[in-house]
Amino acid sequence: MPSFHEPVMEQREKGTMMGAAGDQNGSFGSGLAGAARLIIADARHALTDPELTDPEAVHEVRKALKRWRALLRLLARPLGEQADLMRAEARELMRALSNARDAQSALDALADLRKSDMPFSATSAEKIRGRLTELRDAAGQTSFTPEARERLSRYLDFATLSLERWPLKAIDFDTVADGLTATYRRARQLMPDDWLTAEPEHLHDLRRRVVEHRHQMDLIEPLWPRLGKVWLEEAQRLRNQLGACQDLAMLVNYTGPHQPLAPWRSRLIPVIETRRAAHLKTAARVAGRLFAEKPKAFRTRIAALWTARQSKHK
Repeated sequence: MPSFHEPVMEQREKGTMMGAAGDQNGSFGSGLAGAARLIIADARHALTDPELTDPEAVHEVRKALKRWRALLRLLARPLGEQADLMRAEARELMRALSNARDAQSALDALADLRKSDMPFSATSAEKIRGRLTELRDAAGQTSFTPEARERLSRYLDFATLSLERWPLKAIDFDTVADGLTATYRRARQLMPDDWLTAEPEHLHDLRRRVVEHRHQMDLIEPLWPRLGKVWLEEAQRLRNQLGACQDLAMLVNYTGPHQPLAPWRSRLIPVIETRRAAHLKTAARVAGRLFAEKPKAFRTRIAALWTARQSKHK
């Protein structure tokens, strides 16, 4: 188990949830409101930035919505049904953009395969890349339409108004710690006994919980300058390994009968399986470190750190 007591990064990447650690003189809930506003701002930027291509905009919007859903999961108990409904609607908005993302995932998997010995010529690889690019661009034109952008914009407007009504300042750290522990427990329970034989759907579910856990832990990382960096790096590393497996699964789908990459199936599948096994070997090792503690011990750890920090600032 690595030490989770390393110095944190002085500068966080754009779009993180630094706001949740702020307002040292206020409630933890005040920080949650700041985090929520930052997420909404990032989503709006992705929708309106003329520098982004449609695939890039889809990627950025989906990232923001994942962070938003992770936050709503934490707020499920204090906010009740409204948080559940808004999380469900955000999921539907993400699914509406998934066709364009699926093709991009397959392109990412193709790039990953280049780290192995490719079983065909550079010309064939370029043909495969070209077909996937065409699929991605076509999907973007049919899914990321002006109507879809408008629906996303209306959702963000509603989320902004909702923030003004939610009693976030009244939310204490114990409530958040319970939510963090619940997500940690869900992810830990999904760890497969045999990683190499785990079904893609199971690994996808695990990745979703890991993504949620990583975003939720991002909320509390700035609270303690010696807690977060290594923990978040491990969570991100696990997320990346499982994401690579998901990308490879998308590529496999495109090799099925009557699919665009069917002519290359017999040569693609062996190298895909090799790369998948390598990613899963790393994922198993990282997950063993990240989820080594039982949920109760995890809850005790973060509660103790919060208590220590509060005592320091009195």
